[in-house]
Amino acid sequence: MTFSDIFKSSFLESVKEFSVVDTLIGMLFALAIGLFIFLIYKKTFSGVMYSTGFAMSLVGLSLVTTLVIMAVTSNVVLSLGMVGALSIVRFRSAIKEPMEIVFLFWSLAAGIVIGAGMIPLAVIGSVIIGVILIAFVSQKFRNTPYILIVNCSDEQAEERTLYTIEKSVDKYIVKSKTVNAAGIELTAEIRVKDAATGFVNRINEISGVSGATLVTYNGEYMS
Repeated sequence: MTFSDIFKSSFLESVKEFSVVDTLIGMLFALAIGLFIFLIYKKTFSGVMYSTGFAMSLVGLSLVTTLVIMAVTSNVVLSLGMVGALSIVRFRSAIKEPMEIVFLFWSLAAGIVIGAGMIPLAVIGSVIIGVILIAFVSQKFRNTPYILIVNCSDEQAEERTLYTIEKSVDKYIVKSKTVNAAGIELTAEIRVKDAATGFVNRINEISGVSGATLVTYNGEYMS
């Protein structure tokens, strides 16, 4: 079989609805929405380690999905083969944060919708999702959660510590209390506004307090 035979093949002729202009428009919108998803992910990221590779994969995922859906919608025979080919694909990358699943599905959905030719739906839907995510993240971090660990020598120092905490923070819950020969160790979840942590210095100056440690966390590790 020569190259001439390949170009004359009925397989290539069966692709009847392929358009270079439509492909370029679809890929450009997929790139724009992928970059928008990338920016929203960067803006709303609240994990420990930011992964640039994962963020960039959101852009690539939108582009690849758009290309695949365009190919599927242009040829019925190709769509059946594509389903079989994609069914054997396995992803081994671990998901570190639950929100990463949202962004992965968002990129996939955007690519599918653009590839199907519903570009206004992809644009409007992505804008709505982005606004909602930013709004929820802003609401979530209005009161920053912390874990406070205080070492007290006796019960009087414990009472003075709790009094100082109550007057200095918006809300606190004692998570654990450990009593041993060395004294009392208190662990409390606290919420403060605008990351105001100066009260920790005042706690450390209380008579009978040997140390105070403040640790930030995202509110998901403890109930």
